[in-house]
Amino acid sequence: MANILSIFKRVQALRQRYVECAVGKESLLQLLDEAEVGEQVYNSNAIENSTLSLDETEKILLQVDLDRYISERELFEAKNLARVVSYINVRAKENSLNSERLLLLHDMLLSNIRDDIAGRFRGSGEWVRVGNHIALDPVLIESALTKMFVEYDASPDEHIIKRIARLHLTFERIHPFVDGNGRIGRVINNYLFIREGYVSINIKFLDRARYYDAFNEFNAAGKTAIMEELVGRALTNSYHKRLAYLEGREIITLSEYAKQNQMSHSNLINKAKRQTIEAFLEKGKWKIGETE
Repeated sequence: MANILSIFKRVQALRQRYVECAVGKESLLQLLDEAEVGEQVYNSNAIENSTLSLDETEKILLQVDLDRYISERELFEAKNLARVVSYINVRAKENSLNSERLLLLHDMLLSNIRDDIAGRFRGSGEWVRVGNHIALDPVLIESALTKMFVEYDASPDEHIIKRIARLHLTFERIHPFVDGNGRIGRVINNYLFIREGYVSINIKFLDRARYYDAFNEFNAAGKTAIMEELVGRALTNSYHKRLAYLEGREIITLSEYAKQNQMSHSNLINKAKRQTIEAFLEKGKWKIGETE
Protein backbone atom coordinates (compact mmCIF):
# COMPACT_ATOMS: atom_id res chain seq x y z
CA MET A 1 0.00 0.00 0.00
CA ALA A 2 2.81 2.42 0.89
CA ASN A 3 4.43 1.80 -2.49
CA ILE A 4 1.30 2.52 -4.53
CA LEU A 5 0.58 5.65 -2.47
CA SER A 6 4.06 6.94 -3.29
CA ILE A 7 3.36 6.26 -6.98
CA PHE A 8 0.11 8.22 -6.72
CA LYS A 9 2.02 11.20 -5.31
CA ARG A 10 4.76 10.97 -7.96
CA VAL A 11 2.20 10.84 -10.75
CA GLN A 12 0.53 14.01 -9.53
CA ALA A 13 3.86 15.85 -9.32
CA LEU A 14 4.95 14.60 -12.75
CA ARG A 15 1.61 15.51 -14.26
CA GLN A 16 1.91 19.07 -12.95
CA ARG A 17 5.40 19.42 -14.45
CA TYR A 18 4.14 17.99 -17.72
CA VAL A 19 1.23 20.43 -17.95
CA GLU A 20 3.57 23.37 -17.35
CA CYS A 21 6.21 22.13 -19.84
CA ALA A 22 3.75 21.19 -22.57
CA VAL A 23 2.50 24.72 -23.21
CA GLY A 24 3.30 25.72 -26.79
CA LYS A 25 4.92 22.35 -27.60
CA GLU A 26 1.99 20.62 -29.28
CA SER A 27 4.04 19.65 -32.35
CA LEU A 28 6.67 17.94 -30.18
CA LEU A 29 4.00 16.07 -28.24
CA GLN A 30 2.43 14.90 -31.49
CA LEU A 31 5.80 13.63 -32.70
CA LEU A 32 6.31 11.74 -29.41
CA ASP A 33 2.87 10.13 -29.72
CA GLU A 34 3.52 9.14 -33.33
CA ALA A 35 6.96 7.73 -32.51
CA GLU A 36 5.49 5.59 -29.74
CA VAL A 37 2.81 3.91 -31.87
CA GLY A 38 5.17 1.15 -33.01
CA GLU A 39 6.20 0.34 -29.45
CA GLN A 40 2.62 0.21 -28.24
CA VAL A 41 1.65 -2.06 -31.11
CA TYR A 42 4.64 -4.35 -30.61
CA ASN A 43 4.14 -4.75 -26.85
CA SER A 44 0.39 -5.29 -26.96
CA ASN A 45 0.64 -7.82 -29.78
CA ALA A 46 3.60 -9.58 -28.16
CA ILE A 47 1.57 -10.06 -24.97
CA GLU A 48 -0.91 -11.92 -27.20
CA ASN A 49 1.88 -14.16 -28.60
CA SER A 50 2.66 -12.34 -31.84
CA THR A 51 6.06 -13.41 -33.23
CA LEU A 52 6.89 -9.95 -34.60
CA SER A 53 9.85 -8.10 -33.13
CA LEU A 54 9.77 -4.37 -32.45
CA ASP A 55 11.94 -3.76 -35.50
CA GLU A 56 9.65 -5.85 -37.70
CA THR A 57 6.57 -4.10 -36.33
CA GLU A 58 8.01 -0.68 -37.13
CA LYS A 59 9.01 -1.81 -40.63
CA ILE A 60 5.45 -2.99 -41.31
CA LEU A 61 4.06 0.36 -40.19
CA LEU A 62 6.57 2.13 -42.45
CA GLN A 63 5.66 -0.25 -45.30
CA VAL A 64 9.20 -1.65 -45.48
CA ASP A 65 9.64 -5.25 -46.65
CA LEU A 66 10.65 -7.79 -44.00
CA ASP A 67 13.46 -10.29 -44.29
CA ARG A 68 11.18 -13.23 -43.52
CA TYR A 69 7.69 -14.46 -44.27
CA ILE A 70 4.95 -13.51 -41.83
CA SER A 71 1.31 -14.49 -41.93
CA GLU A 72 -1.33 -12.14 -43.29
CA ARG A 73 -2.94 -12.17 -39.86
CA GLU A 74 0.17 -10.81 -38.13
CA LEU A 75 0.51 -8.18 -40.83
CA PHE A 76 -3.04 -6.93 -40.26
CA GLU A 77 -2.71 -7.24 -36.46
CA ALA A 78 0.13 -4.72 -36.59
CA LYS A 79 -1.50 -2.35 -39.09
CA ASN A 80 -4.94 -2.45 -37.50
CA LEU A 81 -3.74 -1.92 -33.95
CA ALA A 82 -1.59 1.01 -35.11
CA ARG A 83 -4.70 2.50 -36.69
CA VAL A 84 -6.63 2.10 -33.43
CA VAL A 85 -3.81 3.62 -31.34
CA SER A 86 -3.50 6.59 -33.69
CA TYR A 87 -7.28 7.02 -33.70
CA ILE A 88 -7.60 7.29 -29.93
CA ASN A 89 -4.61 9.63 -29.68
CA VAL A 90 -6.61 12.10 -31.78
CA ARG A 91 -10.24 11.27 -31.01
CA ALA A 92 -10.43 10.14 -27.39
CA LYS A 93 -11.16 13.63 -26.09
CA GLU A 94 -14.09 14.03 -28.48
CA ASN A 95 -16.31 11.14 -27.36
CA SER A 96 -16.95 9.39 -24.07
CA LEU A 97 -16.18 5.69 -23.84
CA ASN A 98 -19.23 3.45 -24.05
CA SER A 99 -20.33 0.17 -25.63
CA GLU A 100 -20.86 1.79 -29.03
CA ARG A 101 -17.30 3.17 -29.00
CA LEU A 102 -15.96 -0.24 -27.94
CA LEU A 103 -17.61 -1.83 -30.97
CA LEU A 104 -16.10 0.77 -33.29
CA LEU A 105 -12.60 0.15 -31.94
CA HIS A 106 -13.08 -3.61 -32.17
CA ASP A 107 -14.24 -3.36 -35.76
CA MET A 108 -11.10 -1.39 -36.62
CA LEU A 109 -8.93 -3.93 -34.82
CA LEU A 110 -10.27 -7.11 -36.46
CA SER A 111 -11.08 -5.81 -39.93
CA ASN A 112 -9.58 -8.16 -42.58
CA ILE A 113 -8.67 -10.60 -39.79
CA ARG A 114 -12.04 -11.90 -38.54
CA ASP A 115 -14.73 -9.91 -40.30
CA ASP A 116 -17.35 -12.38 -39.04
CA ILE A 117 -16.79 -11.27 -35.43
CA ALA A 118 -15.39 -7.75 -35.90
CA GLY A 119 -17.42 -4.97 -34.27
CA ARG A 120 -19.79 -7.16 -32.28
CA PHE A 121 -19.97 -8.73 -28.84
CA ARG A 122 -20.04 -12.47 -28.29
CA GLY A 123 -23.42 -13.96 -29.19
CA SER A 124 -25.41 -16.99 -28.13
CA GLY A 125 -23.22 -20.06 -27.81
CA GLU A 126 -19.96 -18.11 -28.14
CA TRP A 127 -18.19 -19.03 -24.92
CA VAL A 128 -14.52 -18.25 -24.29
CA ARG A 129 -12.06 -19.17 -21.58
CA VAL A 130 -10.06 -16.53 -19.72
CA GLY A 131 -7.11 -18.20 -18.03
CA ASN A 132 -8.60 -20.84 -15.76
CA HIS A 133 -12.20 -19.69 -15.82
CA ILE A 134 -15.02 -19.39 -18.34
CA ALA A 135 -15.87 -15.81 -19.30
CA LEU A 136 -19.24 -14.25 -18.66
CA ASP A 137 -22.39 -15.65 -20.28
CA PRO A 138 -22.85 -13.81 -23.61
CA VAL A 139 -26.39 -12.72 -22.66
CA LEU A 140 -24.99 -10.78 -19.67
CA ILE A 141 -22.20 -8.94 -21.53
CA GLU A 142 -23.94 -5.66 -22.35
CA SER A 143 -25.40 -5.19 -18.87
CA ALA A 144 -22.01 -6.03 -17.31
CA LEU A 145 -20.27 -3.44 -19.51
CA THR A 146 -22.88 -0.81 -18.60
CA LYS A 147 -22.27 -1.53 -14.91
CA MET A 148 -18.49 -1.31 -15.48
CA PHE A 149 -18.78 2.13 -17.07
CA VAL A 150 -21.20 3.36 -14.37
CA GLU A 151 -18.81 2.26 -11.60
CA TYR A 152 -15.92 4.00 -13.34
CA ASP A 153 -17.87 7.24 -13.76
CA ALA A 154 -19.22 7.06 -10.19
CA SER A 155 -15.74 7.33 -8.63
CA PRO A 156 -14.22 10.56 -10.05
CA ASP A 157 -12.51 11.40 -6.75
CA GLU A 158 -10.65 8.09 -6.62
CA HIS A 159 -7.12 8.11 -8.05
CA ILE A 160 -7.05 7.52 -11.81
CA ILE A 161 -4.64 4.58 -11.42
CA LYS A 162 -7.08 2.70 -9.17
CA ARG A 163 -9.99 3.44 -11.49
CA ILE A 164 -8.15 2.31 -14.63
CA ALA A 165 -6.77 -0.81 -12.94
CA ARG A 166 -10.20 -1.91 -11.74
CA LEU A 167 -11.88 -1.19 -15.08
CA HIS A 168 -9.20 -3.06 -17.01
CA LEU A 169 -9.44 -6.12 -14.79
CA THR A 170 -13.23 -6.05 -14.96
CA PHE A 171 -13.25 -5.69 -18.74
CA GLU A 172 -10.94 -8.66 -19.20
CA ARG A 173 -13.03 -10.75 -16.82
CA ILE A 174 -16.13 -9.96 -18.91
CA HIS A 175 -14.20 -10.73 -22.14
CA PRO A 176 -16.98 -9.31 -24.34
CA PHE A 177 -15.47 -10.32 -27.70
CA VAL A 178 -14.65 -13.63 -29.32
CA ASP A 179 -11.14 -12.32 -30.07
CA GLY A 180 -9.15 -9.14 -29.44
CA ASN A 181 -10.12 -8.58 -25.80
CA GLY A 182 -6.56 -8.03 -24.52
CA ARG A 183 -5.64 -5.52 -27.20
CA ILE A 184 -8.91 -3.60 -26.83
CA GLY A 185 -8.59 -3.67 -23.05
CA ARG A 186 -5.15 -2.03 -23.19
CA VAL A 187 -6.39 0.46 -25.79
CA ILE A 188 -9.29 1.62 -23.63
CA ASN A 189 -6.93 2.21 -20.72
CA ASN A 190 -5.29 4.88 -22.86
CA TYR A 191 -8.61 6.13 -24.19
CA LEU A 192 -9.60 6.98 -20.61
CA PHE A 193 -6.20 8.35 -19.60
CA ILE A 194 -6.24 10.72 -22.57
CA ARG A 195 -9.84 11.81 -21.90
CA GLU A 196 -8.95 12.67 -18.31
CA GLY A 197 -5.89 14.72 -19.22
CA TYR A 198 -3.14 12.17 -18.59
CA VAL A 199 -0.60 10.68 -20.97
CA SER A 200 -0.99 7.24 -22.52
CA ILE A 201 0.78 4.21 -21.11
CA ASN A 202 2.53 1.22 -22.64
CA ILE A 203 2.30 -2.05 -20.70
CA LYS A 204 5.46 -3.84 -21.76
CA PHE A 205 5.84 -7.41 -22.98
CA LEU A 206 8.67 -7.67 -20.44
CA ASP A 207 6.02 -7.32 -17.71
CA ARG A 208 3.74 -10.03 -19.13
CA ALA A 209 4.20 -12.48 -16.26
CA ARG A 210 3.42 -9.81 -13.68
CA TYR A 211 0.48 -8.67 -15.82
CA TYR A 212 -1.01 -12.16 -15.71
CA ASP A 213 -0.38 -12.27 -11.96
CA ALA A 214 -2.63 -9.23 -11.69
CA PHE A 215 -5.53 -11.09 -13.33
CA ASN A 216 -4.99 -14.11 -11.10
CA GLU A 217 -5.06 -11.88 -8.02
CA PHE A 218 -8.28 -10.20 -9.17
CA ASN A 219 -10.04 -13.42 -10.14
CA ALA A 220 -9.05 -15.15 -6.91
CA ALA A 221 -9.67 -12.38 -4.41
CA GLY A 222 -11.07 -9.34 -6.22
CA LYS A 223 -7.90 -7.39 -5.45
CA THR A 224 -6.37 -4.81 -7.78
CA ALA A 225 -3.00 -4.13 -6.11
CA ILE A 226 -0.75 -5.74 -8.73
CA MET A 227 -2.53 -4.07 -11.64
CA GLU A 228 -2.38 -0.72 -9.84
CA GLU A 229 1.37 -1.17 -9.46
CA LEU A 230 1.79 -2.05 -13.16
CA VAL A 231 -0.39 0.80 -14.39
CA GLY A 232 1.29 3.23 -12.00
CA ARG A 233 4.80 2.32 -13.12
CA ALA A 234 3.75 2.48 -16.78
CA LEU A 235 2.33 5.95 -16.18
CA THR A 236 5.43 7.32 -14.43
CA ASN A 237 7.57 5.78 -17.20
CA SER A 238 5.51 7.64 -19.79
CA TYR A 239 5.82 10.95 -17.93
CA HIS A 240 9.57 10.49 -17.43
CA LYS A 241 10.03 9.99 -21.16
CA ARG A 242 7.95 12.96 -22.20
CA LEU A 243 9.44 15.28 -19.62
CA ALA A 244 12.97 14.39 -20.73
CA TYR A 245 12.08 15.63 -24.21
CA LEU A 246 9.90 18.56 -23.16
CA GLU A 247 12.51 19.89 -20.74
CA GLY A 248 15.18 19.68 -23.42
CA ARG A 249 17.47 17.33 -21.53
CA GLU A 250 20.19 15.25 -23.15
CA ILE A 251 18.87 11.72 -23.32
CA ILE A 252 21.42 8.96 -22.75
CA THR A 253 21.30 5.26 -21.88
CA LEU A 254 21.30 4.32 -18.23
CA SER A 255 24.58 2.48 -18.74
CA GLU A 256 26.20 5.70 -20.01
CA TYR A 257 24.71 7.59 -17.09
CA ALA A 258 26.15 5.03 -14.66
CA LYS A 259 29.65 5.41 -16.14
CA GLN A 260 29.54 9.20 -16.16
CA ASN A 261 28.43 9.36 -12.54
CA GLN A 262 30.45 6.38 -11.29
CA MET A 263 27.35 4.57 -10.13
CA SER A 264 26.33 0.92 -10.16
CA HIS A 265 24.50 0.13 -13.40
CA SER A 266 22.62 -2.81 -11.86
CA ASN A 267 21.50 -0.63 -8.95
CA LEU A 268 20.23 2.03 -11.38
CA ILE A 269 18.37 -0.62 -13.38
CA ASN A 270 16.61 -1.78 -10.22
CA LYS A 271 15.62 1.79 -9.41
CA ALA A 272 14.46 2.31 -12.99
CA LYS A 273 12.25 -0.78 -12.82
CA ARG A 274 10.72 0.51 -9.60
CA GLN A 275 10.48 3.97 -11.20
CA THR A 276 12.18 5.65 -8.25
CA ILE A 277 14.47 7.52 -10.67
CA GLU A 278 13.37 9.42 -13.76
CA ALA A 279 14.39 6.69 -16.19
CA PHE A 280 12.24 5.33 -18.96
CA LEU A 281 12.23 2.31 -21.24
CA GLU A 282 12.40 3.23 -24.93
CA LYS A 283 12.83 0.68 -27.71
CA GLY A 284 13.94 -1.92 -25.18
CA LYS A 285 16.65 0.24 -23.56
CA TRP A 286 16.60 2.08 -20.27
CA LYS A 287 17.34 5.77 -20.78
CA ILE A 288 17.38 8.93 -18.71
CA GLY A 289 17.40 12.65 -19.32
CA GLU A 290 20.52 14.26 -17.88
CA THR A 291 20.03 17.30 -15.70
CA GLU A 292 22.62 20.05 -15.39
